[in-house]
Amino acid sequence: MKYYKPATFEEAVALVAGAEGVTRILAGGTDVLVQMRSDIITPDTLIDIKAIPGTHEITRTKDGGWRLGVAVTGAEMSEHPELGRDWPGVVEAMDLIGSTQVQGRATPVGNLCNGSPAADSVPAMIAAGAAVTVTGPEGSREIPVEQIPVGPGKTSLAKGEIITALTLPPRGAQGGDAYLRFIPRTEMDIAVVGCAVNLRLNGDVITEARMVLGAVAPTAVVVHAAADALVGRTLDEDALTALSDLAEASCNPIDDKRGTIKFRTHTAGVLARRAAKIAYSRAKGATA
Repeated sequence: MKYYKPATFEEAVALVAGAEGVTRILAGGTDVLVQMRSDIITPDTLIDIKAIPGTHEITRTKDGGWRLGVAVTGAEMSEHPELGRDWPGVVEAMDLIGSTQVQGRATPVGNLCNGSPAADSVPAMIAAGAAVTVTGPEGSREIPVEQIPVGPGKTSLAKGEIITALTLPPRGAQGGDAYLRFIPRTEMDIAVVGCAVNLRLNGDVITEARMVLGAVAPTAVVVHAAADALVGRTLDEDALTALSDLAEASCNPIDDKRGTIKFRTHTAGVLARRAAKIAYSRAKGATA
């Protein structure tokens, strides 16, 4: 195995583009090291990007959004004094991943690139309208997070491309988001179903809405009809019922030892109602 620790993203891209065989990027390592120890993969090339300047920084963008370096961890997100006030759903989704020790290493970009349909941070990032900067031999481009996963363990990144930053848009006035999941245990388990909701209000009336489901299809599911069901109305019982029905109709889950198709479908509807209530409350000024 060849191990590299580049000092710049330009150097990292050149290494990825020229590598042969199985190549893995090491940012937090909570996925790749487990896979190596379990003999799931044996990389020919391991590229450690943690030493590149800026990879651990959380900064404001000029438009009032956020830029997160690719090695920013869940713990660093949770401990940031302002990020959670703007995007509590994104932060709480990342905070659900693993133990305290894992939180000190796991990154949202790694969670995204691992390609798991049950990744907790991915639905929340998609609902928030997050994007990533993808850098390769031909330069850099901005891509919405939802375009990165294409199947279990697979991404849309071309050979030689790596993600070099994650950006969250400006929160703006009267906005709120939330993420909820169901797991068999109280903590440190994989989502059976996850649901993220992001809302914006004008007074009590919803003006923007986005809902994304996790662990109910090969990739996270953006429920585009959620906006049609909610925009222009308050979050009353009829709206909640419509949202729940849409969540159930959007599911394409599998039967496995962690949950049946019927259970996952029903749970998606329940979580949609609960997450929407929390997001709506936060958009109206609640802090919890």
